Amino acid sequence: MRRREFITFLGGAATTATWPRSARAQQPAMPVIGLLSGQLPNISASHVEAFRRGLSEAGFVEGRNVTFEPRWADNNYDRLPTLAADLVERRVALIAAIAYGGLPSAMAAKAATTTIPIVFSTGADPVKAGLVASLNRPGGNVTGAIFFADGLGSKRLGLLHELLPQATEIAVLINPNALDATDQLKDVQGAARTRGLQIHVFNASTDSEIDASFAALVGQQADALWVGADPFFSSRHDRFVALAARHAVPAIYDNSVYTTAGGLISYATNSFEAHRMAGVYAGRILKGEKPSDLPVLQPTKFEFVINLKTAKALGLTVPASLLAVADEVIE
Repeated sequence: MRRREFITFLGGAATTATWPRSARAQQPAMPVIGLLSGQLPNISASHVEAFRRGLSEAGFVEGRNVTFEPRWADNNYDRLPTLAADLVERRVALIAAIAYGGLPSAMAAKAATTTIPIVFSTGADPVKAGLVASLNRPGGNVTGAIFFADGLGSKRLGLLHELLPQATEIAVLINPNALDATDQLKDVQGAARTRGLQIHVFNASTDSEIDASFAALVGQQADALWVGADPFFSSRHDRFVALAARHAVPAIYDNSVYTTAGGLISYATNSFEAHRMAGVYAGRILKGEKPSDLPVLQPTKFEFVINLKTAKALGLTVPASLLAVADEVIE
């Protein structure tokens, strides 16, 4: 049962400005948006649809007054610079670096052009990555929406412990290649010390390493699993859910795509809303506003989802206190 349908985002008032008349004259009658993603089209379909929804709210409908030039890296991020350069060569009106792997796509686009507007959506910190100067004043030709917030790792560990108060040995699965892997690990380690929990860290950046990590954490007799935030992991949510079910491991995730697919619990910002807002920004820029004048949109509310069916399958009783604060309970 969904308690809150929409997640609101905080964005400062944007200063309206127009591109120089000469720049507008160079744009084709129907602007072309270059869609750049590190993932596969089918995996990112829902995020692209959310982007289209935001774009339509701003008055642009694909095929009517805007077209897309998609470029997919098929989970091979090394291809992103070449794909970004191709979009620049085609002189697209805007590059949308969205879907899973939004930050690497945006970084590749930024390296390829300083003039074509870039709109991103990402779960990483764009300031730490050097994508924008600041959230309030992004500067340059880049802006967008984020669906990350500091301290979420600690919050997830707290929810997992509230669900499993007797659990003392917690497995932590991290992709060491994630840009914020170190920050995530520090966050969860600090939370574990505060609660007197023992954590066991497992690294995985390939499918085989994910499988091996699950086998190892079961051998370690971990009581539960905390899964790190990472687009590579999210794009394999079905694999995580299947392995957790096979090994009967209670797990908490960073994205509701896991719980929708059968995962136990998740706590995160709403990435789909971030993609929708990126679409709105894209439309505003196509109408003449500058990316540098549009603050990066930040999440203000979060989404806690419990899959009660999975909890019952694991023999767990979800405390009433958790059910009361859940945004969605899947029965």
